[in-house]
Amino acid sequence: MPYKYKERGKSIYKQAGLYLISICLLFILIGIFTTIQPAYRISSDVISNWTSDIDGAVFIHLFGMENKAFNKAFDNETQLPTLSGAAFEVVTSLKPNDPRSLLGNEIPGFAVFDNRILIAGEGTDYTNIPYESSPPLEEVLKDREAVLEEPEEKKTPEPKGNGQSTGDKDVVFIYNSHNRESFLPHLPGVTNPDAAHHDEVNITKVSEHLAQSLEAKGIGAMVDETDIIGKVLKENQMEYWQAYEASRGVVEEAFATNRNIQFIFDLHRDALPREKTTKEINGEDYGRVVFVVGNEHENYEKNFALATEIHNLLEEKYPGLSRGVIPQGGAGNNGVYNQDLTENALLVEFGGVENTLEELYRSAEALAEVFSEFYWEAEAVNADV
Repeated sequence: MPYKYKERGKSIYKQAGLYLISICLLFILIGIFTTIQPAYRISSDVISNWTSDIDGAVFIHLFGMENKAFNKAFDNETQLPTLSGAAFEVVTSLKPNDPRSLLGNEIPGFAVFDNRILIAGEGTDYTNIPYESSPPLEEVLKDREAVLEEPEEKKTPEPKGNGQSTGDKDVVFIYNSHNRESFLPHLPGVTNPDAAHHDEVNITKVSEHLAQSLEAKGIGAMVDETDIIGKVLKENQMEYWQAYEASRGVVEEAFATNRNIQFIFDLHRDALPREKTTKEINGEDYGRVVFVVGNEHENYEKNFALATEIHNLLEEKYPGLSRGVIPQGGAGNNGVYNQDLTENALLVEFGGVENTLEELYRSAEALAEVFSEFYWEAEAVNADV
């Protein structure tokens, strides 16, 4: 037999042997993974965590190998990550172009910035995004003196609608999971932001003014008056971080008793200093707003779309008023915020701990103005369908 045929025969036998060995190894691995105790199996969550570190372009490229239509998603400047780089990120969870992936694990407190920004407003970056804190409940419930600089009746917005009205239907439900969040300018002698809490002079005042502003635009709105922090949490011996769990019943009851509700707003105030949360517009100071969307529920994308639409409308009429749209989830964050109850849910941070109610009332009126335009436009579209 000629030499070349002998070599070809050896090559065929070698390939067949490798093929058989591969089949055997595959069955062995399948047997191991299906017989080991559940505690030691690789769960879908583990696989999800591993693949979350891989650039999405890699998966599109893999799909494109089978269906060329996916390749149209790439532009001429798109560069796929190298195999070694992708493997390094999966194995170490470190991203060379993102120092937070390393520093967040090494520097205490730095993990606060391990988040994403879906839409960044003016000046918004990872150093000034909202973050959740959980002060001791006894600190929040302390009695403090509070002052209001102006009578409330002077702040009520005048009706400026265009004749459109929801009549006696309340289509917007406003509540406050952290209802005792207050503001340092209204708390004499208080300088610690963590102590800026009060049972009356707090974020609920902004909720009331937002409802009045919506009513002035013909949109029926109702404000929940439940003392989530001082009553529900205290009576049920719950911690401050469980406020969203406590307020969930409030939202569910509102839906059960009022079928006209289409939108729910949960209003908060941020803990950032004044220079981060204030914007001067036409010579007047406004408390800036930021929209927080929980990304650990199935309505996430629809709520994100609503937040994006309102953000864009604010940017058009009041440039710089919105700080953007921030997703929240993962360790240390709620990630749901009761937004799974409806696709039209918003969590809005109004200003910061150093803003005044007067500044936040202006922001509430601006939000009511752009939301009313959004609402009536949507109603007109639905009427034409």
